[in-house]
Amino acid sequence: MLTATDTAAGDATGAALAGRYRRAGLVSGIRIFDAETALSHRVRMEDAEAQVGPLHWQDKVHLILTSMWEMVTHPALLDAVEACIGPNILLYNSMYVVKEPHTPAKVNWHQDLTYWGLSDDDAQVSAWLALSPATIESGCMQMIPGSHLGGRRDHTIPERPADDDVLHHGQFIEGLDTSRAVHTVLEPGEASLHHGWTVHSSMPNRSDDRRIGMNAQYLAPHCRQLAHNQDTAVLVRGVDRYGHFGIDVPATTDLDPAALARQRAFTELIKRTYDDVRAG
Repeated sequence: MLTATDTAAGDATGAALAGRYRRAGLVSGIRIFDAETALSHRVRMEDAEAQVGPLHWQDKVHLILTSMWEMVTHPALLDAVEACIGPNILLYNSMYVVKEPHTPAKVNWHQDLTYWGLSDDDAQVSAWLALSPATIESGCMQMIPGSHLGGRRDHTIPERPADDDVLHHGQFIEGLDTSRAVHTVLEPGEASLHHGWTVHSSMPNRSDDRRIGMNAQYLAPHCRQLAHNQDTAVLVRGVDRYGHFGIDVPATTDLDPAALARQRAFTELIKRTYDDVRAG
């Protein structure tokens, strides 16, 4: 199987990145910062975990940790996002995605936008920034280039998600041709971007290290939440002439108790949105 850098990276800036993103629905191997900086962000995350417990799959972490806010607003990352969705950018969500070493956790083939309730397919892009090596052995993401062009696919929802599947509903796409899938191998400090309809998955971490990634979702401001009117975001570049979202308050100190309470409430809201969109 190829890696995503074999098919989608290269000159991942400006018009070249935009063209690759439109065609493939993904771009990989974008250098955001060096490995030493990636390690410092990992240490800050793990220091926070020592205080509040695991941060895997917790939403809107930029409300509680300054390290997350620094990463999601890094100019190199925002430049890449701008090439995909334009100069006006809202940060919608941020989280850590962690696979512990030698554990069975995996993600079945799926599309991100299936249960997010957002109004415009092309107004959203997801970034995945490696804080430790994302390799085939450690369970890096696999994506199918061009799969975003077919739009939403039907997902099967099991009555009881498998214990090793980290998705909220355990959803998966049946009968999928994965022969064109590529691995998005990333070194610490490198990022990939993918469209909300790009079909992707990941396998278990068979390595001796934690596989740690920062995952963030960005929106163009004309996008809106269709499921309810309680959603929030924060402008990170350009202007917002629409005001479709309440305004998030980014962290200025780490683990402020009031910020932690807000972050936990928003995590519950986002998970309820998944449930509501599925039910609707």
